[in-house]
Amino acid sequence: MYETTRTGDTRKGERKLFRVKQELAQLRKRHPSFIVTNYELTDTEGSQVLLRELFGDKNELIVIHNMGKSCFYCALWADGFSGFKAHLENRAAFVLTSPDDYKTLSDFSRERGWAFKSASSMGTTFKEDLGFKNNTSFRPGVSILLKEEDGTIKHYTKASFGPGDQYCSIWSLFELLPDGNGNWGLKHDYEQ
Repeated sequence: MYETTRTGDTRKGERKLFRVKQELAQLRKRHPSFIVTNYELTDTEGSQVLLRELFGDKNELIVIHNMGKSCFYCALWADGFSGFKAHLENRAAFVLTSPDDYKTLSDFSRERGWAFKSASSMGTTFKEDLGFKNNTSFRPGVSILLKEEDGTIKHYTKASFGPGDQYCSIWSLFELLPDGNGNWGLKHDYEQ
């Protein structure tokens, strides 16, 4: 049975965390926006697709910066987005981008059951220009792009992904377990 003080402390902590998350969201929105090139990416069928086309009939595009098939964590985030696909696409356009070639991305997304749009950025400076690659190292995260009435694309804000972040609900659930993630060994597949 919970003690009243313990429950009260937990609620206070949750409210504080919620306020901090709201403050962080506001800080992210203060990032200076900049014009983004209408990059030519490659969809999972091998066809060239312009960044502007990925907006569809929306003016906002959520771009997931995935690090490719070799990153177990990126697969975990993308697996989670699969369940939110209908909700995400009802609110804004959504695309996962990968530095892998389109064939690797296509095969991997099919294996994982990803039904959302995906595109390869291989051969472009897309990830570098949006701040998700430095030298030879890619970083995972998300960018929010806006399409102006004249078709200009602007980068609005971004956030990085990492174990324990708010973009993958599994971490919050593991935090509730007695040992947290218990040195959980993340894999692409688990033996049943």
